[in-house]
Amino acid sequence: MTRFIVLRLAQMAAVLAVMSLVIYALIGLMAGDPIDVMIASNPHLTAADAARLKALYGLDRPLLERYLAWAQAALHGDFGYSRLYMKPAFEVMAPRLANTAILMGASFVLALGMALPLGIAASRKPGSAFDGCVNLLAFAFISVPSFWLALMLILVFAVSLGLLPAGGIATVGDGGVLDRLQHLVLPVATLTLASMGGHLRYVRAAMIETLGQDYIRTARAKGAGELRVLLGHALRNALIPVITVAALSFGSLFSGALVTETMFAYPGMGKLIYDAVLGNDYNLALAGLLLATAMTLVANLGADIAYAAVDPRIGQR
Repeated sequence: MTRFIVLRLAQMAAVLAVMSLVIYALIGLMAGDPIDVMIASNPHLTAADAARLKALYGLDRPLLERYLAWAQAALHGDFGYSRLYMKPAFEVMAPRLANTAILMGASFVLALGMALPLGIAASRKPGSAFDGCVNLLAFAFISVPSFWLALMLILVFAVSLGLLPAGGIATVGDGGVLDRLQHLVLPVATLTLASMGGHLRYVRAAMIETLGQDYIRTARAKGAGELRVLLGHALRNALIPVITVAALSFGSLFSGALVTETMFAYPGMGKLIYDAVLGNDYNLALAGLLLATAMTLVANLGADIAYAAVDPRIGQR
């Protein structure tokens, strides 16, 4: 297992290095840079001032040379300074990362917590009325756009009923635990319902396929109880494709929560990256996108470790 994890970590480092170059190059090739934006907003700056500022910030050097200088600083924990927030990029991201982790973690756990029992129950009798209802529920959640679902939840629970706040992270002047939890309900519900449908379909399909295998019939012929067959024999083998989907969705939740965070004015990483790109805040956008890439790689590593835990033969390869 140790060799397995070390090999995956080495692969992650290589992918992250390549992606850092790609992201840096794409951001560097965007039209306009922070100095151009500064010149456009201040007519008193001359061409000589622009040249001096670009030389000061290294923007007059070749792209590869600038990347190598940035990479060397990043290896020492320096990801540059945010132009929009006038703070180091990592200092700006830290509270936003915590907010997104809470939102993403809660919705991820709830989505899997509902998809697993519903998928297992539906797989017991494919084609039954209950299975049809579960399929319809999954199809509905997959088809509904997250922004529309967010709007409907706001209209019903915040506007019509007045039970929950429509957005933000806390009430001004309050900020207690209960208040924070109330502000989390609607965005967590949106992300949970939007992602649960896919998990539910995969759990159901994997369990139906597994329950048709010969060893399941053998276990039942030997007198194994239904609960033992479902959880002890079938679920363990059906989890491998489910783990893949869950890991991919976990990585995409990190940056894919942009729509939900925007709809609910929730200060998370998705909205931060969006604002940084629009505001030409190169350092903040680059650090945020790299962090999103790293989270996806970490989620894939978690999937690999889970594979090895479910099937020890995988960890020996």
